[in-house]
Amino acid sequence: MIKRIVIALVLIMLAVMFLDLAANYRENTSLSPLGRYYAEQGPAELGAANLVTAVVVTYRGLDTLGEVTVLFISAAGVGLMLRRERKKGGDNGENGDARMRVHKPASEIVETATELLLPMVILFGIYVFLNGHLSPGGGFQGGAIIASGTMFLLLALPESHISRMLISIMESLSGFSYVVVGVLGVILAGGFLDNRIMGLGTFGSLFSAGAIPIIYVFVGIKVGFELSAVLDRFREDTDLT
Repeated sequence: MIKRIVIALVLIMLAVMFLDLAANYRENTSLSPLGRYYAEQGPAELGAANLVTAVVVTYRGLDTLGEVTVLFISAAGVGLMLRRERKKGGDNGENGDARMRVHKPASEIVETATELLLPMVILFGIYVFLNGHLSPGGGFQGGAIIASGTMFLLLALPESHISRMLISIMESLSGFSYVVVGVLGVILAGGFLDNRIMGLGTFGSLFSAGAIPIIYVFVGIKVGFELSAVLDRFREDTDLT
């Protein structure tokens, strides 16, 4: 009874807080000085048609580095936790073999759909992070799309195995290259991940916005391989009954 009363009081307090917020909400009709600077000077300074990309990749470059680091730590944590669980619950010899789940083959519809869609999914993911400086999208979105292609592959071919060595190499190279480009921004331009280490090119064209397309390529590859590694870890964890 006391627990229900406490829950009810908490809900009432939250309702009062949100009611006050909704009743007194006033939409901003003008940009802040910093926001106005980004909107007015961003395209000319960085050459990116997508202003969101300009802010995320360059003006907030260190924040983006933090986001990539958080994703890496999350993927590493998932792998570590699942490996410990397998060591605790797994047996060797016949008992270990008996614990392995027999994979049922995927249906013909799933296999056929994967054969048709997988190349297009991968290509679309590459398109998204290559054009992140021109249209909505970017490295994180493109990498997530590529990881969804990995999920299709694992569903269609349950017995398939993803090379962890390849994932580790690609993830390390892309992350290292990302940091190198960021440091070059400090040395050759105005700060970490400053895209003006290269020419800005023609505004609105594919080869524009300086180093932003290159940065997004590295981010897209890193995110795609990290999420693919997480999917593979979870798939292997479900193999144990």
